[in-house]
Amino acid sequence: MADKIVAIVPPDSKPSIRLREAAKAESRLVDATQGHKTRAMIVTTSNHIVLCGMNAETLTQRIRDRDN
Repeated sequence: MADKIVAIVPPDSKPSIRLREAAKAESRLVDATQGHKTRAMIVTTSNHIVLCGMNAETLTQRIRDRDN
């Protein structure tokens, strides 16, 4: 599934907030935070936005470790 990831971005920038709001309005937003604070947003090839409770650096490292 890592090949479906376009970008991992921080959730607190203005463009990220607009991206999240647009995805929510179009029912393309997936909340995977399990009640935790959103620390990263994953943009997929299907144009869905996944909210994640893990840091972007942690996600990136796990994807790299899994690929190797």
